[in-house]
Amino acid sequence: MKWFLAILAALVLVLQYRIWVARDGVREVLLLRDAVAAQRAENDRLQDRNRQLAAEVRDLKQGFSALEEQARSELGLISSNETYYQVVPPQAAPAAAPPAAEAPLRTAAR
Repeated sequence: MKWFLAILAALVLVLQYRIWVARDGVREVLLLRDAVAAQRAENDRLQDRNRQLAAEVRDLKQGFSALEEQARSELGLISSNETYYQVVPPQAAPAAAPPAAEAPLRTAAR
């Protein structure tokens, strides 16, 4: 009976080692849990993006207002009854040219 308890205790210790310390134990489960949480967050972000894109496609298919807005913002298009004004900022005045080299002054000989 003494040997049986010793073998049973050793078996329990080996199994506990595999659960807590071994590579495929609790550590791996925690790493996988974190990876699943990160993947779910990424999936949620992508689902939101897909919803936005689907709404944009729906708007483009249903009416011309969204199409017109996109053409204005991305292509710079204007309507036929509009007047286009382009405002150009004034260029900076060119720096004054350096003065021409002056001839040296000569003194009259006495």
